[in-house]
Amino acid sequence: MDGAATASIRCGNGEVVGDRAWGTVPVGLLKSAAPWRTFRWYKGQRHYSGTYWSATMRDHVIYESRLELARLLFADFDPSVQRIVAQPFLLKAVLEGKVRKHIPDYLLITTQGPMIVDVKPLRRLSKPDVVFTFEWTRQVVESRGWKYEVWSEPPTTELENIRFLAGYRRDWLFSPELLDELRRAQLDGVLLGEAMRCLPSRPEPQVRSAIHHLLWTRHLVTDFDQPLNFSRVLRRVA
Repeated sequence: MDGAATASIRCGNGEVVGDRAWGTVPVGLLKSAAPWRTFRWYKGQRHYSGTYWSATMRDHVIYESRLELARLLFADFDPSVQRIVAQPFLLKAVLEGKVRKHIPDYLLITTQGPMIVDVKPLRRLSKPDVVFTFEWTRQVVESRGWKYEVWSEPPTTELENIRFLAGYRRDWLFSPELLDELRRAQLDGVLLGEAMRCLPSRPEPQVRSAIHHLLWTRHLVTDFDQPLNFSRVLRRVA
């Protein structure tokens, strides 16, 4: 790298903070950054763009592909993730005499510290330009002691389970009294199908939905590497 890297950030009010030395950019500024790019929908477009309502953010977060949406689901499901910022900044660095630019896909603020995430299909990871871009981005990100992740297709079953549970992420749709009853119930080691019948005084569909919400919030856990069916064993988080 021929010189210090810089970052430009688009603030929520549309103002751009341009070309700040990377090592001096406050985390607080990045937390509130607006997406660097804007996208539009048009007929025949190659990418699947949209917005996802994040339970972590209590707000919508953008994505530009189905794979980015999958990464959003995993981040929203991860209890260590405290904040999700899409396209948090434009990174610049001079390499081999040329100015290189890159916009990472996500910034995750986690309990272990900030993590920058780039999402790319496995089939494209070996392309020379992708390898080059991700390598210098990794060097820049890790120079601050932050983590850098290149994320590709996850295990299919795990993704399907998380996508299913995401349908139960909106906490205001569930009775607080019902959730408290389930938290007090002896569900550790109980099969999922049996747990749905653990409160005979409550309608089973409501109990089932509330258990799915507690799985989403990780008050209950199970083996998400296997299909989420009635034979899955529930465990309480210590």
